[in-house]
Amino acid sequence: MDYVLKCLGCGHVYKRSYDAQVCDRCGGLLEVAYKGNPKRLSNESGRPSIWEYADFLPKGEYKRWAVGGTRLLRSQDLGNVYMKMELDNPTRSFKDRGSVIEIGKAKEYGFKRIVCASTGNMAYSLSYYAKLAGMRAKVFISGDANPDKIRYIRDLHDADITRVNGDFNAADRFARRYAKSNDVFLTGDYCYRKEGQKTLVYEIFDRLIPDYLIVPVGNATLLSAVFKAIREYKAAGIIKRAPKVVAVEAKGCSPLVKAFNSNKELRYEAPKTKADAIAVGFPVYGNEAINEMRSEGSLAIAVSDKEMGTEQKKLHDEQGIIAELGGVASLAALRKMDMGSREKAVAIISGGNM
Repeated sequence: MDYVLKCLGCGHVYKRSYDAQVCDRCGGLLEVAYKGNPKRLSNESGRPSIWEYADFLPKGEYKRWAVGGTRLLRSQDLGNVYMKMELDNPTRSFKDRGSVIEIGKAKEYGFKRIVCASTGNMAYSLSYYAKLAGMRAKVFISGDANPDKIRYIRDLHDADITRVNGDFNAADRFARRYAKSNDVFLTGDYCYRKEGQKTLVYEIFDRLIPDYLIVPVGNATLLSAVFKAIREYKAAGIIKRAPKVVAVEAKGCSPLVKAFNSNKELRYEAPKTKADAIAVGFPVYGNEAINEMRSEGSLAIAVSDKEMGTEQKKLHDEQGIIAELGGVASLAALRKMDMGSREKAVAIISGGNM
């Protein structure tokens, strides 16, 4: 689909030839705004993947790597609960869906290098696809990130890593400054990633429309993408109703849950959780996601590291599936919900990088 980029801060509109993901006037986030509504799906890939939804993605020059088409498994002990297994992706997390779009746009704009901030999975995914595309990746990563992830990013994907004395938000500030002063494409939790991640929701809706969709939250990019996917599928006449969206954070880092449930402003919270994939003190898309949640009657739940650990062990013991703590936050949240016996839920298992 052809599109323009609209700043969520000042409202300025850029043509799709604009080669950045933040507004150069106010520094605000950009949003992909399509020219018209897609009316059909295309299946050009020959296998289930995000490329089935090319009509719902920004026009670009992409390598059609095998991303998406992940399994939807029924839980063995949670009733009418299905699990969207994003650890089926090549780097074992949902991040791949957005990374292939960002790398494709960076390549289209002529960049030879990318930069990102990450707690681990983002950099693991972006550096993997950057290497496939013949590009170099610069990574600013939080100082307490998983050392195994850091080693894989550096040794397997040849990324240049700088460890930051701080959390994700500190790393993000370094990445933005680096992008401004060097000829590199800023990647991460921005508009093109959001477009790729919404395909996760399309895959679910093409199988079933649940009563609840449980979404782990780090930067809230996926959460924001959920609402965008719902709007687009409704506009295309593919669905008439949508699930109630449930946002899940770790108790040790739950700024979005606290802001939403108290009806107050989003405030920074220093991460104190072992669930590194969702340890973000101030979600990039937090305010946007909260506004969507309030208008749609959503829920927000915080779960402890112990509760996530219980679900992690149960998933491994019962089904042989290895997921990380943040990846099973959705299952931990389901234990706290009061679902009707006939209601269905889909829990997003966001990653499995241990």
